[in-house]
Amino acid sequence: MNPNLALEITRRHFFQDCGVGLGKIALAGLLADGLSGSAGAALAEVNPLAVKKPHFPAKVKRVIHLFMAGAPSHLDLFDPKPQLAKLEGKPLPPSVIGGQRYAFIRPDAAVMGPQFKFKKFGKSGADLAEILPHLGEVVDDICLVRSVKTDQFNHAPAQLFLNTGFAQPGRPCLGSWVVYGLGSESKDLPAFVVMSTGAGISGGSANWSSGFLPTVYSGVRLRDQSAPILNVASPQGVDAKLQRDSLDLAGALNRLRLAGEGDPEIATRIASYEMAFRLQTSAPELMDLKKESKETLALYGADPDKPSFARACLLARRLIERGVRFVNIYHEGWDAHSNLSGNHKGNCTKTDQGAAALIKDLKRRGLLDDTLVIWGGEFGRTPMVETNTALGRKGGRDHHPQAFTMWMAGGGLKRGLTYGATDDLGFHIVQNPVHVHDLQATILHLLGFDHEKLTYRKAGRDFRLTDVHGKVVKGLLA
Repeated sequence: MNPNLALEITRRHFFQDCGVGLGKIALAGLLADGLSGSAGAALAEVNPLAVKKPHFPAKVKRVIHLFMAGAPSHLDLFDPKPQLAKLEGKPLPPSVIGGQRYAFIRPDAAVMGPQFKFKKFGKSGADLAEILPHLGEVVDDICLVRSVKTDQFNHAPAQLFLNTGFAQPGRPCLGSWVVYGLGSESKDLPAFVVMSTGAGISGGSANWSSGFLPTVYSGVRLRDQSAPILNVASPQGVDAKLQRDSLDLAGALNRLRLAGEGDPEIATRIASYEMAFRLQTSAPELMDLKKESKETLALYGADPDKPSFARACLLARRLIERGVRFVNIYHEGWDAHSNLSGNHKGNCTKTDQGAAALIKDLKRRGLLDDTLVIWGGEFGRTPMVETNTALGRKGGRDHHPQAFTMWMAGGGLKRGLTYGATDDLGFHIVQNPVHVHDLQATILHLLGFDHEKLTYRKAGRDFRLTDVHGKVVKGLLA
């Protein structure tokens, strides 16, 4: 026998192949009791989205991840470096760069100073760029981490690495691990929802894939316009009764197959059909933002009928209120290889108010204490300028994995904290480094998980989000 094949055989398959045992017993029970009552019991027995307890009492129950795809510049938004302004136009010392190579600039490229003025905000006196005035209003509620680092240099691998802990597609993402570990509190909406507001995501759908976990844990894409979820509306001429009868028949047959084979993908299929049926009612109600007060719409700066990042943030709040466990919002377009000033000013105009309003709204509703909000991209940007006449580029920055900034807010975190530090040029971390795996371990800790014990066995190995690395960053915890 192929040893790898043996590893893939479940106990249910073993008993079935022996000709006696659980599969046959379950099938006999279904046939004896009739499909309706026992079929529901059979499904409940393997319900992959049933609410589960974490390893220890959790600080937060749900996550909203605001992913700034393309990588915002820490040097121009969060980490002021006066020394860059003094060195503008001069090359960085070779001792700073070391052996680092870049995709679009030479190591001896000239320094570019900060593109925006910084000012202190809040009682904590945190330094932020002036183009983030709304974030400045909530800076005492957030934890600013200036010392994040990654192993990956290019967009797609770095996005996958931050989301899945691995640079190649095929591993479960953070949202999938969270739903796998905690289940879902929503019966009428997906446990894990993904939205995007921008031009495109380098890592694609692998960023919200369940990888080798059952596909029921994958993120469900919610569209900004027209039908929020494709293929949910009933075909013309199919009324609710006919659809319900069809689903009941398909469900009964699927449950028979599930009882015989024990394949978790069959349970996923059953759950997906039922979810799609309920979404026909829940999705339109969710998307009807006209029920929100004028004050709330003004807080976010959201037009209820116009897709935007602000509207997505408001939808995220509505989703978690309805029991959704994990929400990803991807805002693409931060990849400023040219005209960083114009790029970041435009993106901050689009995202600053909505992100800050989300914090304010969650706080006033009593949801911030048990919700985690994460904001950041896949890496930082270089202190050196990118100028390339052939490509028509000037005034940009290249990719920088050695140091970047993210912020988080919510239960279990210190508020008004600026954590970690980079050197005078924003090139290297000099205090409290936070590797991506450390960030992942800390997020799981806030959700009540020991990141080393939240595992899934595949091909004879127990896999986890943090691979064989990661430690909880205790300095961030309240």
